[in-house]
Amino acid sequence: MTGPVTAPVTAAGAAAGAGPTTGPATAAMAAPVALPERRPVVGLDLGGTKIAAALFGADGTVTARCSRPTPARSGAAAVLDALAAAVAEVDPGRTASVLGVAAAGVIDPRTGTVTSATDAIRGWAGTPLGTGLADRTGYAVACDNDVRATAGPELDALRAEHGGHASLLFAAIGTGVGGALAADGRMVHGAAGIAGHLGHLPSPEAAGLPCTCGAAGHLEVIASGPGIAAHYERLTGAPVDRLETVAARAAEGDAEAVTAITTGASAAGRVLGGLANALGPDRVVVGGGVPRIGPLYTEALRDAFAAELMAPLRGLVPHAPLFGHDAAVLGAAALTLTSPLHHPGALR
Repeated sequence: MTGPVTAPVTAAGAAAGAGPTTGPATAAMAAPVALPERRPVVGLDLGGTKIAAALFGADGTVTARCSRPTPARSGAAAVLDALAAAVAEVDPGRTASVLGVAAAGVIDPRTGTVTSATDAIRGWAGTPLGTGLADRTGYAVACDNDVRATAGPELDALRAEHGGHASLLFAAIGTGVGGALAADGRMVHGAAGIAGHLGHLPSPEAAGLPCTCGAAGHLEVIASGPGIAAHYERLTGAPVDRLETVAARAAEGDAEAVTAITTGASAAGRVLGGLANALGPDRVVVGGGVPRIGPLYTEALRDAFAAELMAPLRGLVPHAPLFGHDAAVLGAAALTLTSPLHHPGALR
């Protein structure tokens, strides 16, 4: 394993100054990535249901892409095999020699190991992601948590605007609640790579509710998409299939649906407001699928966030992400510039 490469990642063309998250994100197209020695690089995004891969050419543009289901119930070895197959599909001529992977779970980029994970991917905790993928592909591999990798281009754009001391608070609210923290221009990883797991902060609205991590009362179980749907079920006694159903019922005037959505949004806003007081960010970004359900959610989150802020931060508002559907693979590719590289056949 080598030390990190510290060349900057470009974010030219990003929609700087995007407005607050008052509705669906109107994100910009992904900007080119500055590549080491202007060579191609592969970016991988591993989620619990889907693997996305992209080959970035020497000029930073996407020249090939693919996606495939994640064999999440087949175990870690099958997932690593699927990641390697995706690399081969986008780079059959092996024009790249490095790849970055943004992966679900708690990832320590220094060791390349999944230090903790839920059961969304069976047997994922403890997986040697960096070396396992390097051995399967023959590429040098950089890896990190998917949300932190996605936040990387956001931080780069912020540094371009505010200089090297920019700080960022990034939240991704979807099936779970994840996040990333950057202070003074540097992403914070923390012990075992656990920094940024915002969904496992305590939330009064979730008091007593069991969390996927084994504890209880965490933000994720009230503010995530499944958490909001489950809260609606508790309020009504009626099963509901997904968040979008709750959102549709709220739009029709269902009072319990409105309560479930605004409770989750307010819980997220209060946690983020408290974190803003602790971190003092220049920018707060809220992405993921849940904010896309519309202003009922985003306005409740924004109001709860504002109510928590100390005087020097008043006026700080949550923003939609700057980057579009390529954000995760873009951030993954950028990891090859900033994170340790894990090589095939390295001593374990």
